[in-house]
Amino acid sequence: MNVAVIGCGYVGLTTSVALACIGHRVHCIEKDTDQIKALQKGLVLIHETGVPELLSEVKERVSFGSWDSFDGDVDVIIIAVGTPRKKNGDADLVYVEAVARELGARLTGTSLPVIVNKSTVPIGSARRVESIVSLRLRERGVETPVAVASNPEFLREGVALLDTFYPDRIVVGADGDEAVRRLRELYAPLLEQSFVPPEFIPRPDGYRLPPFIVTTPTSAELIKYAANTFLAMKVSYINEIACLAEKVGADIREVAAGIGLDKRIGAYYLRAGVGWGGSCFGKDVQALIHTAGQYGLEMPLSSAAVYVNLRQREEIIKKLQTALKVIRGSTIGLLGLSFKPDTDDLRDAPSITIAGRLVELGARVRAYDPVAMDNCRKNYPDLEVEYTCGPDELASGADALVLLTEWKEFLQLPFSRLKNLMKQKVIIDGRNLLNAQEMEHLGFKYYGFGS
Repeated sequence: MNVAVIGCGYVGLTTSVALACIGHRVHCIEKDTDQIKALQKGLVLIHETGVPELLSEVKERVSFGSWDSFDGDVDVIIIAVGTPRKKNGDADLVYVEAVARELGARLTGTSLPVIVNKSTVPIGSARRVESIVSLRLRERGVETPVAVASNPEFLREGVALLDTFYPDRIVVGADGDEAVRRLRELYAPLLEQSFVPPEFIPRPDGYRLPPFIVTTPTSAELIKYAANTFLAMKVSYINEIACLAEKVGADIREVAAGIGLDKRIGAYYLRAGVGWGGSCFGKDVQALIHTAGQYGLEMPLSSAAVYVNLRQREEIIKKLQTALKVIRGSTIGLLGLSFKPDTDDLRDAPSITIAGRLVELGARVRAYDPVAMDNCRKNYPDLEVEYTCGPDELASGADALVLLTEWKEFLQLPFSRLKNLMKQKVIIDGRNLLNAQEMEHLGFKYYGFGS
């Protein structure tokens, strides 16, 4: 099939190279000229595992350009632009609606492509996009019916290609049979697992074919928000239990293992720590709460998930105050900036909130992240953080180290050497990544979550 993807961010670029890999021809539209030029040269400006390698393999079937290169003679158009959060918590559709207007101004013919909302959008967005495109077409004298489907993505940053090739499910919300038929054809290689997997993203052992779930557009839009809100609540729940575990002397890792073995609960997302961040959970939970508010409905569980998550960031400060007594004048080193490993994404990252709070309290803040420091400099130029070239420089003269991102390389750090570089030997483990007994044996004052 011929596919146009609008937007070359984490979702759009991952989707483009994956669709090209399973046999489709893809043209990706992006308004950022620097990004277009880089992608045309095979350079990927975002950090997403496997994407640069896959782009190199599929470069004959994927192309990039501006709106000037748009060709409406395709089977499917996928909208994958950003939907940032407004101040009131609602998702901002300004970029989605701009794409809809462009499509309405450019599409022609008696048979139009199926337009797909893959961006995370509020309930009713498929209908909104359809109305904008249809209005523009009628203004141009084009009476061809428009089909807009909702096809939410369920990708985890850092492993987005893995989730694309081997999804748990594919959800399509559409009102017409033709849209369903085209999207079933688009995803047939994934549904049947008939494609040859990239060597660096092998098919997981025991992987079962994913279901193809057809719903109304409204249900598909709500599925996305409900799924992310549930996962956010699960993380916040285990963090709430971790706070109680600290009070009563339990070990949250043991508690999580004990409840996670219940098949009704499951072990995923039961890692206590500093909490969640990223572009999805916070934005999607707030959008769900905002939508409910428009109907006069309160969402106390969803609201509590946000409250507990923000409280976890303040727990880092409390643990530092317990360990150091006085933060003002102390030097604090942050191990990790990105909201999770294997990405450079800093959106709603706990590190940004914590760094700002430490500066407010008079601390000197340093940071080291193997990938995200350039992104932090660019997007948070006013953040008073000293960026270091490695763990040794980070630890030199530091009063405490705070581990905020569970990069695998942090497990291998030479802590026996780092402790000798520090002024005070304090480690706050915001991800429960390290072995408490080993750290204490080395002479550190170790503070994790939930024990």
